[in-house]
Amino acid sequence: MSNLGIYIHVPFCAKKCPYCDFYSTSYTSANMKGYIQALIRNFKAYTTDIPVDTVYFGGGTPSLISGQQLGLIIEELKNSFHINEDAEITIEANPSTIDFDKLFKYRKAGINRLSLGVQSMNKTELDFLGRHHTPERAEKAVKDAHSAGFENISCDLMIGLPNQTISDISHSIERLADLNITHISSYILKVEEGTRFHIDGIIEKLPDDDYISGLYLEMCDILSSYEYKQYEISNFAKNNFQSRHNNRYWKCEDYLGIGPAAHSCYNGIRFAVKPELDDFIASPKQNIEITDSNPYTFEEMAMLKLRLSEGLALSECGDKADNIIKKTDMLIKNGYITFDGKKIALTSKGFMVSNSIIEYLIF
Repeated sequence: MSNLGIYIHVPFCAKKCPYCDFYSTSYTSANMKGYIQALIRNFKAYTTDIPVDTVYFGGGTPSLISGQQLGLIIEELKNSFHINEDAEITIEANPSTIDFDKLFKYRKAGINRLSLGVQSMNKTELDFLGRHHTPERAEKAVKDAHSAGFENISCDLMIGLPNQTISDISHSIERLADLNITHISSYILKVEEGTRFHIDGIIEKLPDDDYISGLYLEMCDILSSYEYKQYEISNFAKNNFQSRHNNRYWKCEDYLGIGPAAHSCYNGIRFAVKPELDDFIASPKQNIEITDSNPYTFEEMAMLKLRLSEGLALSECGDKADNIIKKTDMLIKNGYITFDGKKIALTSKGFMVSNSIIEYLIF
């Protein structure tokens, strides 16, 4: 293991979004205090000399953490782990929970990448998604981040909403591109079981797969016109601004997850933390369940790398290479993949049906 990434799950939300199925719970000052104390205990329990080159605070809503609290967390993190000087340290933030002062303190504490849950720059879409911010608030959040010293800013967008048009998506991209952000993650709305959208029957109002495919392909072209290069199914970046932490997942590099519901692939196993805040706070070391005792098989490695625009090298396929090559002709003719004799990579069209293509090629 040459280096390590650390993921910290912050399980607090001011209000649960109707489409979200990630683990989160209500914020209280007492819960936050107990959570931070438990984080620090776990940092000490997992102490290692392996260099850490990415840290990611995800949620939930990590931006409910105050600047002072985040400074303490990062200080304790550095006391327990060898954090590289050039490590990428990201925090997810909701535009409605940040201002210049908090962002300035985050930057001073060591955060150097900001991931904003914008989702849309159209008020009607934000209202539908249950977001508390307006397009103007999102714009101010980006401007405040620049003023606070952030040069690496990512924004999330969501497509496939009821009645959404390519003009709506283009409007959001244009407004964000004008703000000089460096990265855009774009996700297709999926209605997960147990969410408010599922209970309310929103799935029946979503556009069909063909319409969503059209939106996705046009979105990719628009992002490219603003020099956001696609490097993964849902991720687009300016030059040198790919998410180093998320690339760990797709390139089968080790990461350690800390916090309730956090996942890890570390020391040769995959494991998940029990998704209960009270249990995390009460336990001397977080309770985990092993989910895979043999990770990073060829099939998993190939499947993850084919999510990336750089694709899968035949040199990584061993004795499976010949069988994979035999399956490429039809996929090339239909515009789903490119193959230069050394690497197979999915096109934007191929990404829309990636699960089927990957299964066909690999299994």
